[in-house]
Amino acid sequence: MMRFVSLLLSSCFAVSALAQTESPKRLLWGDTHLHTAYSFDAFLSQNSTADPDTAYRWAKGLPVVHPYHRARVQIKTPLDFLVVSDHAELMGVIRAITNDTAELEEVGFFADLKRRFSTYMLLDAIENRTGRKIFTSILPTKPSIPDAVDPVVDPANTLDTNRFGDTTKTETTAWNEIVAAAERHNDPGKFTSLIGWEWSSIPTGANLHRVVFTPDGADTAKQFLPYGSDQSQYPEDLWNWLEQTSERTVARFMAMPHNSNISKGYMYRDTTLRGEPIGPAYAAQRMRWEPISEITQIKGDSETHPDLSPNDEFADFETYRFYIQQIPEEYVARAADYARPALLTGLGLQHSVGANPYKFGFIGSTDAHTGLASAEEDNFWGKMARDSTPETKRSQPVGERQNAANGWNMGAQGLAAVWARDNTRDEIYAAFKRKETYATTGPRIAVRMFASWEFSEEDLQAEDLAEVGYAKGVPMGGDLMPQDAAGVPQFLIQAAKDPSGANLDRAQIIKGWVDANGDTHEKIYNVAWSGERQVSADGNLPEVGNTVNLETGTYTNTIGSPALSVVWSDPDFDATQAAFYYLRVLEIPTPRHSVLDALALQADLPQEGPATIQERAYTSPVWYTPQ
Repeated sequence: MMRFVSLLLSSCFAVSALAQTESPKRLLWGDTHLHTAYSFDAFLSQNSTADPDTAYRWAKGLPVVHPYHRARVQIKTPLDFLVVSDHAELMGVIRAITNDTAELEEVGFFADLKRRFSTYMLLDAIENRTGRKIFTSILPTKPSIPDAVDPVVDPANTLDTNRFGDTTKTETTAWNEIVAAAERHNDPGKFTSLIGWEWSSIPTGANLHRVVFTPDGADTAKQFLPYGSDQSQYPEDLWNWLEQTSERTVARFMAMPHNSNISKGYMYRDTTLRGEPIGPAYAAQRMRWEPISEITQIKGDSETHPDLSPNDEFADFETYRFYIQQIPEEYVARAADYARPALLTGLGLQHSVGANPYKFGFIGSTDAHTGLASAEEDNFWGKMARDSTPETKRSQPVGERQNAANGWNMGAQGLAAVWARDNTRDEIYAAFKRKETYATTGPRIAVRMFASWEFSEEDLQAEDLAEVGYAKGVPMGGDLMPQDAAGVPQFLIQAAKDPSGANLDRAQIIKGWVDANGDTHEKIYNVAWSGERQVSADGNLPEVGNTVNLETGTYTNTIGSPALSVVWSDPDFDATQAAFYYLRVLEIPTPRHSVLDALALQADLPQEGPATIQERAYTSPVWYTPQ
């Protein structure tokens, strides 16, 4: 059944009441991927002042000074939690040398620069001479990545830290300062700071980065130094380190892949990074440490790609076409680069080898390097500090713009939404472990999705929808267990607009499944929508319309709906086929930051980014596995 229910949700689902409900879960908003001046690339991009303390102050809603243009800036709606995730590689080193706090005898390469240049000239000297090469120094010398099963990385080709000196002491000082800042700002029940870092493996420009965080406090975190790609570029080695460190310190960890969209086909492939077959042991280890993946962020959306989902009219959203290495390379979308195809690959592997390494939930985050978790379209401060103004968003000459990313191509996204019992480290971590999370591209769209065999239309009218959902079914991120009696999966869905944002266009169920031959399939169902539109025989729904005024950068909520709700049953269910289902909720079109800055510059439209976008939310999937 496919139908639309247009109503204002009852008080139990009103956004303002969600955090106060007596339901077992609270809806919390956060960013699990934020860099400060302690990250070398952030510092070299003129963020020399936004430290972890600045990041937490911004997230809590306090005014702070922007690290580049020095104006007072402030988030409109505070966050509930934050992970400061500075790069493990050279953590705090460039900042410490510039500020005369580094152990110069241990950082030989940089100490030599320090002796040659004054403090004021050092930053420019490092940036111009080596800064752009530091990240790409991590790349192995192998010139290309084959699409066959050859390993991506030669194990000997890791970052040669000896050329920079032994930076352990300076990195340890930086880590202790990062941990101390997290402890100062953690306020259980009100605001949660989670201690973390980024492992930044990037063999030959293939983004294999992971953000790692722990729910544990300073006493535990100070027992280890973050593991970096200068120690190994293989994710299996990261997982092994997490396991060994957990056994030694009793620390709990979670690693989250990000920017799979630029992984060159290696983030979610059907073999290991070494080209070995995936088996149950690999799948179990990966899912132990990586139950969540970041599906959307500033460097693009990683749900799917038009070339991979040609029947999805909304697949071309914030498509990012730039790899990280300095030498431009034509972008190619591969199935292993995107979350939806990865989920399908996981079903295929489950069918063929009995193990699924890609049974992950979703979150969004920013990956901002400004120290400011800015995902609000009209309050976006760029990825790097120096691309935070309209004039500085574009730094490449005209002839180079097609092959080089800049602030116009970047997206103001995203956020991590978590259904947790309380706003504490332990409860947020527990929600991540059970995958009761979802992603948005910035707006705070409130979404509930439960799966069951026995929902009814009357359940939509329940005084406490969550109580019904948990009693009869499983939430997002869960497994719908097979039943003996005949039946079809039913989904209890509610979505409400961001209180200060745009109305909703539609809600869609994305289904993927594997057939008896091991072939995978996907289908998109429009399950709830605004207005009097009718779904065609082939399942398509007319566009909602567009109220954006490109001359003023404004829009109106005269179209769309404040809320959508439905009980939907899968009309194509086959009890013998493994499947996943996730919900995608779309807003009506709204102005993108690119049109706002172009208007401010009185420039021609569009710039390198689209003028309007349809923001969205992606829930973690629910899986069905036959007996």
